[in-house]
Amino acid sequence: MSGLPAGVLPLDEEQTISLQSAVAGLTAQQLQWASGYVAGLAASSKQAMPIASNERLLAAIVHADEKNLTVLYGSQTGNGEEIALQLVDRARAEGIAATAVSLADFKPANLKRESLVTFVISTHGEGDPPDDAELFHEFLLSKKAPELSSLGYSVLALGDSSYVNFCQTGRELDARLAELGAKRISALVECDLDYEAYATEWVGQIVSLLPNLLGVRENAVIPTLRAVDAVATFDKSNPFAAEVLVNQKITGGDSSKDVRHIELSVEGSGLSYEPGDSLAVITRNPPQLVTELLDDLALDGETVVAIRDQDFRLRDALTSELEITVITLGFLRDWAALSGDEELASILNASEPAVLGLFLENHQVIDVVRLYPTNVGAQAFVAMLRHLSPRSYSISSSPDANPDEVHLTVAAVRYEAFGQEHWGSASTYLADRLQEGDAVSVYVERNSRFRLPGENVPIIMIGPGTGVAPFRAFVEQRAEQGSAGDNWLFFGDRNFDSDFLYQLEWQRYLKRGILTRLDVAFSRDQRQKIYVQDRIRENSKEVFRWLERGAALYVCGDSKRMAGDVNDALIDVLVQEGGIDAEAAAAKLKALRGEGRYQRDVY
Repeated sequence: MSGLPAGVLPLDEEQTISLQSAVAGLTAQQLQWASGYVAGLAASSKQAMPIASNERLLAAIVHADEKNLTVLYGSQTGNGEEIALQLVDRARAEGIAATAVSLADFKPANLKRESLVTFVISTHGEGDPPDDAELFHEFLLSKKAPELSSLGYSVLALGDSSYVNFCQTGRELDARLAELGAKRISALVECDLDYEAYATEWVGQIVSLLPNLLGVRENAVIPTLRAVDAVATFDKSNPFAAEVLVNQKITGGDSSKDVRHIELSVEGSGLSYEPGDSLAVITRNPPQLVTELLDDLALDGETVVAIRDQDFRLRDALTSELEITVITLGFLRDWAALSGDEELASILNASEPAVLGLFLENHQVIDVVRLYPTNVGAQAFVAMLRHLSPRSYSISSSPDANPDEVHLTVAAVRYEAFGQEHWGSASTYLADRLQEGDAVSVYVERNSRFRLPGENVPIIMIGPGTGVAPFRAFVEQRAEQGSAGDNWLFFGDRNFDSDFLYQLEWQRYLKRGILTRLDVAFSRDQRQKIYVQDRIRENSKEVFRWLERGAALYVCGDSKRMAGDVNDALIDVLVQEGGIDAEAAAAKLKALRGEGRYQRDVY
C-alpha cells in the first residue's frame, strides 16, 4: 500500500502497518467480507468517516488481490468519477475485486502491469482531455506508450454533442489502446450529457463479462455493508429545493452586463461543499423563447408528446424537459435531413471542422428553425432534441463563512443575433424569474482537482469576470481559517466603474492583510485593451518569485481564449525570469499541473 496516492489512507504509520498485516494473504471473498465488516463498524460509530473516504480505503484493500478490475476515470465535472464508482460497487456486489482510480493519480507507465482496465473519460471543450487526464492522455498518444497485448479494456466516453469533436478523447483512447495491442472486451460507448441510461447499460455489460474474464465463480456474491449518512442524499436524480435568499445585481447601471450575486439557503439539506466545488441548477427554458419556437413551428403547445415513456404538454416539454438554447449535432443532422436544405447539408459536411464548430456555437435551435424552415410534427420535433441538462456554476462562498448557504455569481446571457433577441437558459432563469423566497432545485458537484493547498502555501488566483467566483470562496475560507499563506488575485473585466465585481470586499481584504496583492485589468477603460494576461507579464518578476516560493496557481473562467492566453503569459514569465526556452517552460507548467500546483476550472 506504500505506493498509494497521498490521502487515500487516513491512518498514521503504525495503523497502516497493522492494516497491511491484517489483510495480507486474504482472498478476494475474504476481503469483500472484511470490507462489509469495516463498513458496519463505521455505521455504528458516532465518528464514522464520510462514505467517500471509506470507498477509497476499501478500494485500496481490495486491490491487494491480483484478480481485479481497475476502473480509471478522467472527469471535468465529477460525472466520470460517479460512473466509475458505480461500476466498482456493482463489481464488488458480485464478489469481484475492483478499484476506481483517477487518471491524475495513476502512473501511466503502470498500465502495462494491468490485465483488465475500463476507462470512463470525458472530453472537455473542443476535443481536449479533462485536466485530470491530460498527462495520461499525452503519454498514451506518445512514443513512450508501451506494448499492451496483455491488457483487456473498454472505454465509456462522455461528451457534449453541441461540440464538433464530440467524445474525441474517448475515441482517441479507444483507438490508441487497440493500436498498442490491447484487446477490447466491449465496444466503445459514446454518451451525451444525458448519459445516465447508456452508462448504466455499459456498467451492466461490463459486470456480466467479469466472471469469465477474471476466472471468478458467478455465484460468489457477498453483500457489502456500507456506512450511510442519516440525511438523505441530494443529487442529480434527487435535487434539493433551495430557497432564494438574495438575488442582487452587482454590475452598475452603465454596464453592458447583468451579473447577479445569488444566495441560496441549503439549511436542513445535509448538503456540504468545499471551496472549488460547483452547484448544479435544474433549469427551465425562457418562456418567451418557448412561445416564439411554438409560433415559428406552427405547433400547439397543448399537444401531448411522449418523452421517455412519459406524456407532457408540448409547451411544458419545451420549458423543462428539452434543450432548446443549444444545438446538438444530432438535432442539426435530423433537421438537415428533414428540410433537405443544401446549405445546411454543406455546413454539416464541410471539410474544415471550424465551419461546423462556429455554426454550433453561434446558433440556437430557433435560429435553425427560422433559417431553414420546414414542416414538422410535435412528436417528431421533440424526438430531435436532447434532454435539458443541469447547468453548473462555481460556488462563490465559503461554507465556514456562510453556514447553510451557497452563493453564486451569475452573468445573465442575453444578446441579439439574426435580428432577434436571444436568452440563455439557466442564467436568465436565475436572474429574471427567481425572486427572494422562491425555490430552485440544486445539487453539489464536487471538484477535487480545484482545491486550496495547505494553509501556509501562497496562492495566485486568476479569474476575470465571473471567473472570480471560486476565488471569493477561497479568500473567505482562508480568512475564516486564519491561514498564513499569501493571496494574490488577478481580476479583469470591461470597465472599472461598472464591472468591478465584489470591489468593496476585495478592498476590505486588502486592508486586513488577507488579500496580499490585487492586480486588475479593465479592458475598455483605455484605447488599448488590457487583460489579465497583460498584468501577469507586467508583474513577471514577482509572479516568478511567488512560484519559486512554492505558490499554487489557479485559473477560472473562459476556456476558449482566456485560459490559453493566461497559459501563454505564464510560459512567457518562466522564459523571461527563469532563463529557459518556451518548450521547457511549457513542460514546467505541465509538471506543476501534475503536482497539483496549477489548477484550472475553465468552461
